[in-house]
Amino acid sequence: MKPMKKMIALDLDNTLLNNQKEISPANTKILRCLHEQGIKVVLCTGRPINAIWHLIEQLDLTRPDDFTITFNGGLVINNQSREALYQNGLSKEDLVPVHDFMAARRLPMDVLDFEQIYEIDPDHRSLYQQTVKNIRFEDTTFEQLAAEDHVYAKNVMAIPAEEMPAVKSEVLATDRITKRVQVVQSQPHILEFLPQGSDKAVGIKHLLNHFGLDFADLMAFGDADNDAGMLKAAGDGVVMANGLPAVKAIADHETASNEEDGVARYLTKTFATIL
Repeated sequence: MKPMKKMIALDLDNTLLNNQKEISPANTKILRCLHEQGIKVVLCTGRPINAIWHLIEQLDLTRPDDFTITFNGGLVINNQSREALYQNGLSKEDLVPVHDFMAARRLPMDVLDFEQIYEIDPDHRSLYQQTVKNIRFEDTTFEQLAAEDHVYAKNVMAIPAEEMPAVKSEVLATDRITKRVQVVQSQPHILEFLPQGSDKAVGIKHLLNHFGLDFADLMAFGDADNDAGMLKAAGDGVVMANGLPAVKAIADHETASNEEDGVARYLTKTFATIL
């Protein structure tokens, strides 16, 4: 019999959350139960912790040894103290080629540091404000962004999903961008520009090390490009039925969709001996 996993890492959108951006009662119940029994439950997201605090509270992940992976692995933060266990970021200079690309095509640009979001050129409103709540947006220009020693977590481009494939292909073909930042699609309408080497798996590795664990102790759930690293590294990487084909190809197992309590179904089966 395989040893029981000691940490569960969960992507949010289209994985733990249903299409109404909620954690279902079934998912809530089993995650709280496993957490009570000492299994680490870790939310892994591209968003800052303030934007998902209501979800952290819903799962009761507010104890001194509870952490969250935010900014797609760029920040590992203690939920109670808000102290960073690990942090990786971008300089303004890293974002120059991204801004040049966006400005030339009149695309929206949202730059995040670890506290707030800077909406560049607010005349061209981004869809990102519809996605992220509980964090302050500030209208500004790229020129006004702080430069010296200021660390940014990422840049986000949020556009209609039907426009994304063509724009994403053009971004990935732009060497000036890909040499400076890592580009991943996190939702059908969101493309993220991250520090080179950023990955949820990187943040999780620091957290595993903190607890004296390794990837063999990890079960991870995800659906999209920005989940692939942690699913591949995990001792058990679980993809949702609604996941991307490329992510399904590297996962160990597949579960039901985010609309069908896929997380709860898989956990109920896997942890049956202790539930």
